[in-house]
Amino acid sequence: MPEITRRDPFKNFRFRVKFSGTTAYIAGISKVSGLKRTTEVIKHRDGGDPGTSHKLPGRTEYEAITLERGCTVDTVFEEWANRVWSFRNSGGGLETSLKDFRRDLVIDVFDEGGQQVLSYSVHNCWVSEYQALPDLDANANAVAFEHVKLEHHGWVRERTNPPQESQFTDTASG
Repeated sequence: MPEITRRDPFKNFRFRVKFSGTTAYIAGISKVSGLKRTTEVIKHRDGGDPGTSHKLPGRTEYEAITLERGCTVDTVFEEWANRVWSFRNSGGGLETSLKDFRRDLVIDVFDEGGQQVLSYSVHNCWVSEYQALPDLDANANAVAFEHVKLEHHGWVRERTNPPQESQFTDTASG
């Protein structure tokens, strides 16, 4: 195993998100909520030792992930959300189609030199909440963001070779 000498943590603003199996990243994602899992604690006591409790791991739950990006003409979030729910079908009635509504995501993190340093696969994601527009305010001076809330079946860190440390050299001196 190569020796790793990096001491500083990676920055949280160098990342990209893509659908698994593709090479193109989803455009304009500016925020991804944290990856969090919680395992329940099961306490039990032995009948012969009533003064001491033992703890065992129970069921593991994964928190939903939220992706946020500025509103553009790109409809990838809307199309994905519409796979779970559609307002109208061609006959004018309400429609629910669950065909291909689950997708795997890959979240890549990059270092200051632009090298990929971390990668997480998030499995069986589906859109449980979609916000097409934020509150609109004619007196505000802000970017309009859309977001999706994704339920999923868990995530794993992909094992990748650690990148070589970038060497920053001063070409102006000398």
